[in-house]
Amino acid sequence: MTQEVRAAGAVLWRGAGKATEVALVHRPRYDDWSLPKGKLDPGETTAEAAVREVREETGFEAVLGRYLTRTAYPVPARTGSGTVPKTVDYFSAEAVSGAFAVNDEVDELRWLDPTAAEKLLTRPEDVRVLRAFCEVPVGLTTLVLVRHAKAGKRDDWTGDDDLRPLSEAGLRQASALRRVLALYGPDRVLAAPRLRCVQTVHGIAEDTGIEVRHEPLLSEEGYWPDPVLGLARLLAVAGDGGTPVVCSQGGVIPDLVSALADRDGVELPAARGGVVPSKKGSFWVLSFRPPTAEEGPVLLAADYHPSALPAPSPTRS
Repeated sequence: MTQEVRAAGAVLWRGAGKATEVALVHRPRYDDWSLPKGKLDPGETTAEAAVREVREETGFEAVLGRYLTRTAYPVPARTGSGTVPKTVDYFSAEAVSGAFAVNDEVDELRWLDPTAAEKLLTRPEDVRVLRAFCEVPVGLTTLVLVRHAKAGKRDDWTGDDDLRPLSEAGLRQASALRRVLALYGPDRVLAAPRLRCVQTVHGIAEDTGIEVRHEPLLSEEGYWPDPVLGLARLLAVAGDGGTPVVCSQGGVIPDLVSALADRDGVELPAARGGVVPSKKGSFWVLSFRPPTAEEGPVLLAADYHPSALPAPSPTRS
């Protein structure tokens, strides 16, 4: 059986006054100019690999934003003859600290505006990734909308359903979410007032040094009497800026994401039966243009990640 080679990378960007610059790296082994990227380590997600590879190749710590695209091409097989398929998943990533130093893989880094960067890139697939990055502006508000992790079957729980805790599998999912969502730089954590929702994001709040804030309008019981009010509440959270993480329930998230996408004309990933996906322990990365004096936050991109555990990559909207 042919084993696919998995890799991940990023379009690393920074603000330069009113302009935006992206980082290209020169790899002497290939004598090419490329976007920072590299193979996944065992047990690593594409998001974790992208941030690690950026740090190793450029020296910069990065905060992830939206998912961009996947490239695929054949590479020589390590054993025997022929080729094997290689896929690389790319994210938008903002440089927040660090400095470049020559390393084992990269001998030069250049910060360029996207037009100049496109001309310097060696491979056409990297140009396609850069163009996907340029389709949406930078400086967006990232809101991470999480469905709570597994909490066992409702019929097997005899107590108050609001107090139904995470199962062992759910605790593993919550631990994975804690690692992966940290890569997005969260600064606020909100959850529907259900123990399983709070437990799912408690570790993220603990690492950030804040408390989990309850959001009754984003529970199933709070949302469905007035979905318009629930949507307005999520938009208000996005409008406050920063990078909020919001944990809700499977009876809310599909309708909420559909309503946002319909309102702002964003195409969502295809799903079976036309239902917006929302697996337990999954999350949506919602990218909003910040509010202006004329209008509130506007959804520009929505990316679905079916799991924070090592798994197939997200589907780009």
